[in-house]
Amino acid sequence: MRLARFKTERGHQIFAHHAGGWIPLSGIEGYETPTRITDLLDDARRTELAALLPSLPPAEPAGIRLDGAATIVDDGDIWGAGLNYKGHSADLNAQQPASGPGSYLRPGNCLIGNGEDIELPSQSKRVTAEAELGLIIGTECKNVRRGEWRSVIAGVTAVLDMTAEDVIRENPRYIPWAKGFDTFCSVGPQFVTLDEFDDSALASIRVSTIRNGEVIASALVSDMKYDLGYLVEYFTAGRTLAAGTVICTGTPGAAVISPGDSIQSVVEGVGTLTHTVR
Repeated sequence: MRLARFKTERGHQIFAHHAGGWIPLSGIEGYETPTRITDLLDDARRTELAALLPSLPPAEPAGIRLDGAATIVDDGDIWGAGLNYKGHSADLNAQQPASGPGSYLRPGNCLIGNGEDIELPSQSKRVTAEAELGLIIGTECKNVRRGEWRSVIAGVTAVLDMTAEDVIRENPRYIPWAKGFDTFCSVGPQFVTLDEFDDSALASIRVSTIRNGEVIASALVSDMKYDLGYLVEYFTAGRTLAAGTVICTGTPGAAVISPGDSIQSVVEGVGTLTHTVR
């Protein structure tokens, strides 16, 4: 099942992908009010909605396209794994961490919807953009074992993550500050439930950072140093993660961005985010 949020005259509304189009949940009995993806993440709610969709007539409301989708993140934290692919370690001339991935927690006010502009801050002279696969926590959890990670992940999405890279090169302790500027994160454009992917399919997903139509970096999820189960165990160790929390799983490589550039995060089978740099 695939869900997305769109801005309408009535504010943000959630739509489900059905029969080649997008239908508003507001027209389905029992789903008239949710405007947050978080409200639909628990197993019972998702299972019920998935069972209802096949019985509904196909519909494609005018103007509903993923290139105008709002961020799927409603609330909750955004955690990130750093240097999880060899390619990105090479970008920074850094060795991959041996005892666990690099990590950071970023503020939610940096989020933008798909298609919105990225604004380069005057505080940085070298900003990079990085495509990533994102995991969405479906239920409040803590101390999840590596082999049980699927039990707490509701689905996946695409992420485009911006970094003031010159700041990180100066001092890696500045990571949260370097990633927290306005417009520095995009999550979406859709949420895809985890049942659409078995372990093999997940490992075969290709993640690509594309600038002005050129592939800058690309790799399979299987190329991660720390796999998805490890990341869930790592980020839930000793701390409670709420439903709706995003775990960004690392990038195969970063692209330096400048005003006028078009930058994309392409996560095959999951979604594409496209933004213009200002």
